[in-house]
Amino acid sequence: MNEDLLLLLKQQLKLLEDAVNVLTFSEQKCREIGIKDDYTPDELDRFESLTSRFARLCDILLQKIFRLIDEIELESQGTVRDRINGAEKKGLIKSAERFIKCRMLRNEIAHEYTPENVLEIFRKVLEMTPIVVESVEMVKTYCKKYEEPNGDGQT
Repeated sequence: MNEDLLLLLKQQLKLLEDAVNVLTFSEQKCREIGIKDDYTPDELDRFESLTSRFARLCDILLQKIFRLIDEIELESQGTVRDRINGAEKKGLIKSAERFIKCRMLRNEIAHEYTPENVLEIFRKVLEMTPIVVESVEMVKTYCKKYEEPNGDGQT
């Protein structure tokens, strides 16, 4: 087992934990505001923070954590869909299809964020945030096997 990769995983898991904490903070504030037709500038700022944090956490999971776990376990990287399917097989996420929807929402936030669809994006992010948060917990549980004395998850 490559000790450098395990150290990098530990660092990435800390980044993941920090990202999920700020996301859940934003989620709570935005749930208090709720979905409505008009927002104050402060409320818009809170929702924009939420959408940004949601997209960031999706990226950390998919582009860093899932990829790094595949590398540690000597599995081929493949496409984004391959990585998501592999994450489901390992128990890092409950459903590949649900996570693909999160990924599509992340792309919508990054590339198609327009005034016309902002309310729908806010609604979808509030709906899908629990899926991503749940995935973080599953990843943390899965990665505990790397904390074992032999570091390879073997018992």
